[in-house]
Amino acid sequence: MADYDAIVVGAGLAGSTAAYCMAKAGMSVLLLERGNVAGNKNMTGGRLYAHSLERLIPKFAQSAPVERKVVRERICMMTGQSAFSMDFDSSRLGADASASYTILRAGFDAWFAGLAEEAGCDVIAPARVDDLLRDDRGQFVGVRAGGDELTGDVIILADGVNSLLAQRVGLKKELTPHQVAVGAKELIELPQGIIEDRFNLNPGEGAACLFVGFPTGGMAGGGFLYTNKESLSLGLVVGLADLPRFSARVPDLLEQFKNQPQIARLMAGGRTAEYSAHLVPEAGLGMIPDLTAPGLMVAGDAAGFCMNLGYTVRGMDLAITSGELSAQTAIQAKAKGNFSKEALDDYKQRLEGSFIIQDLNTFKNSPGFIEQSTNVYKHYPGQLEKLMLDVFTVAGPSRKMSQKLQSFLSLVGVVNLLKDGWRAWRSI
Repeated sequence: MADYDAIVVGAGLAGSTAAYCMAKAGMSVLLLERGNVAGNKNMTGGRLYAHSLERLIPKFAQSAPVERKVVRERICMMTGQSAFSMDFDSSRLGADASASYTILRAGFDAWFAGLAEEAGCDVIAPARVDDLLRDDRGQFVGVRAGGDELTGDVIILADGVNSLLAQRVGLKKELTPHQVAVGAKELIELPQGIIEDRFNLNPGEGAACLFVGFPTGGMAGGGFLYTNKESLSLGLVVGLADLPRFSARVPDLLEQFKNQPQIARLMAGGRTAEYSAHLVPEAGLGMIPDLTAPGLMVAGDAAGFCMNLGYTVRGMDLAITSGELSAQTAIQAKAKGNFSKEALDDYKQRLEGSFIIQDLNTFKNSPGFIEQSTNVYKHYPGQLEKLMLDVFTVAGPSRKMSQKLQSFLSLVGVVNLLKDGWRAWRSI
């Protein structure tokens, strides 16, 4: 007889969701986390689109350690001296069913793992899982953590984008530079009142800002800024494949971004409290591994469930729902007493019917567009800066707007603009 009905590796959002759901259903569950506590190694920016968790735990934000509800969106093309922004400010962004929140993963993940523990799950941290156990039929039956062997009827891997366990057992291949990006972030402390004044926010309201161009030095990727209660999460994400070609160092890029004039004004008087970096899955459908094996499922970032559309970045809501669906599959498998691959393949069917695979299919061309749209990162921000300076600078006789736009189009190239616009239309 196994020690547990289920063992979950990784106490991020996917793992804690799976553990919580299975424990609530009466299964005996063990949740293993490599960090000293849940959230200790989770450094995401970060923004949570709440629909997945709201469906699972209605009104969760009333008790969860969320930072601010996002009511202001800003997308910005940036050069070293200028920023051209599209700003959308609306209280309608804050409806409970479709709200999004800025969060700090250390506190949020600890809270969620605590819910799983309250539901009856055993949580062990730190616990580094070194290998998976199989029986003589090839069925996965447990884990080896340090000197201990723990058995379970089903194992759920939710151990992050670089899941060495999934690689070791042949479910996924080693990551390639074109599949991932490097994310780096600073947490900059500022008083609550100053944040609300600088971003024109009421108490409890938050802003989410995305930047393209200068932050990544012309490479594929972008910058981000999220407002927390008493801090700002400032960072950037850069395609890993571009770094060797540009001979760039991510810490240097982040420092330049932080010192860009418009950003520096927002950071003024702040103190850096934390610096972190991690890999981000970027290839969408193109990097999803085999998700099941006898007695085994893969969820969250380990499964490649992340979407970067340029105007929004999503991973947490996909992680939560994939954890929920893997749990539902495990609950059904336990009821039938069948943990074979055929039985666990129901997980794939559940994913196909969920927004996860539907959205990844809808935006399947987005990763290629983002990686290959060099004009968007390298040329358009500077050319747009020249147009805006031409429009808003008065120093004598001025030209008609049509002439200024004609100069802009000659700079960017009408053909380039049409090509990039068409590819964007098809991708995002």
